[in-house]
Amino acid sequence: MITVDVAMTCLAWREAVPEVEALIQGAAGAINAEGEAAVLLTDNDHVRELNSRFRGKNSPTNVLSFPAGPNPMGLLGDVALAYGVCEGEARAQGKPLADHLRHLVVHGLLHLLGYDHEDDADGDVMEALERSILGRLGVPDPYRETVHDRLSAEP
Repeated sequence: MITVDVAMTCLAWREAVPEVEALIQGAAGAINAEGEAAVLLTDNDHVRELNSRFRGKNSPTNVLSFPAGPNPMGLLGDVALAYGVCEGEARAQGKPLADHLRHLVVHGLLHLLGYDHEDDADGDVMEALERSILGRLGVPDPYRETVHDRLSAEP
């Protein structure tokens, strides 16, 4: 089981999702892997700064993952989530922030385990794994196209 240390520098997370730590622990526990990770719940400015420093992109993003690399202690790495971006995405997609949070935690932790979506084949593998894990948690498929999505895409 993956164990997670949660740090919070943006209290809006707890205000919006009072059970935030339990949801993160549950999401991590649903992944069939061993190790330890840290999850930072922060704001857009902090994630923008991290994204700029480590990826050369001066904008916030929903989730960043920082793999630790091989080590004898089983440390997987760190995941950072930006409240404003995540909340805005959840609202725009018409889903509860708690579900979106669990999806992004699973997504970020899978990156720490070496999964990526750099090409379609790898993306398909990662998405299938996310769907399976989230299904066990009772979170609806985050990749399922909705009627709203189809209507929005039509000219």
